Amino acid sequence: MKFKKFSIRKILFIILKLIKYNLKIIFGNIFIYFLLGSIGFYLFVSIITFFETSIIPTAATVYYLLLFPGILLIFYPTTFSIQNDSDTRMLEVLFGIPDYRYKVWFVRLAIIYILVFCILIILAILGLIAFTRFSILNMVFQLMFPIFFIGSLAFMTSTLVRNGYGSMVILIIIGMIFWILSGIIVESQWNLFLNPFRIPEKVNEIIWADIKIKNRLYITSGTILMLLFGLLNMQKREKFV
Repeated sequence: MKFKKFSIRKILFIILKLIKYNLKIIFGNIFIYFLLGSIGFYLFVSIITFFETSIIPTAATVYYLLLFPGILLIFYPTTFSIQNDSDTRMLEVLFGIPDYRYKVWFVRLAIIYILVFCILIILAILGLIAFTRFSILNMVFQLMFPIFFIGSLAFMTSTLVRNGYGSMVILIIIGMIFWILSGIIVESQWNLFLNPFRIPEKVNEIIWADIKIKNRLYITSGTILMLLFGLLNMQKREKFV
């Protein structure tokens, strides 16, 4: 019995050390600014919304308030993923062990998404206290669709460009295009920033439910494809080392 307890503790210790080590590589020294910026932006806009008497906050309002901080949180670790590996000379190690890099990046992406999910849970709780009642888990679950998509797009772009700052410029341009299009196709199943909590007045509820399901399926499919494409790009050793 003591042996089993010792083994479990040892395994947990190794897992925690592994997570801590990967966090250092993934987030580097700049992520703290993205974290503070996202929280600061959320608090600033939330305070303005709270004191704005002409706005009646709803779950749809909180969704929009949380979307931008979520994008900021996912932006740095996925965009600068390859560059951080290069700067810490981890690429040589990853490519030196067959198929090891896939396991490493699956773990890293899981850590990134779990961390962003947890931070959004905390921000959503603040939104629940300040504005209106809503399901926190459902709110964050819905937010993770566009955030996962952008994270996978950033990771795929970083494997193609292999430079964090170059990837950042490309992603900002793509993000602006998506944002402009979202105003045109606001009620479309193709809208990346579709707000599932905002029911359009002239759209039937059954049709709206169908649009939401298709939208989430398309986003999920795109996320998986971009993630797989990014991992396949990691096969090309000569492009990275």
